[in-house]
Amino acid sequence: MNMQMKPIGTVINAITQKPEQTFKWEDVVSEIHLKPELAEGLTRIEEFSHLNIIWSPHQSPPEGMALLVYPRGQTEFGKVGVFASRSPFRPNPIAKTLVRLLEHKGNVLKVKGLDAINGTPVLDIKPFITDYDSDKEATVAPWIKKT
Repeated sequence: MNMQMKPIGTVINAITQKPEQTFKWEDVVSEIHLKPELAEGLTRIEEFSHLNIIWSPHQSPPEGMALLVYPRGQTEFGKVGVFASRSPFRPNPIAKTLVRLLEHKGNVLKVKGLDAINGTPVLDIKPFITDYDSDKEATVAPWIKKT
């Protein structure tokens, strides 16, 4: 089986290279420029406050992929499996970020909190729906709360 994905758009922001691990992304405002022929697919998206952005960490070199990683680069928690982490160095380099939608104009979305650099390919956009994207019984690893 061979899979191929095509970007639906591109991230535009002031972040031109991957910042330090401790960089605070929550205040970064970005624009997502969708291909013009896909603009109709954004109809009524402004009815949602938050979106899940699926994107490609295209500057993460494949040789950096490891099955065991330090979460957020912090060695004090020990290594965890790549699938138990948010590491961008993965067998299939895709990422997902929950963002706040600030504005929608034509084929452009203005969002806040997207942890992707300028020029990043966007693969998909989905509205955040509390009933689908949240679970009251969900738990996280204890070390997540300390990072």
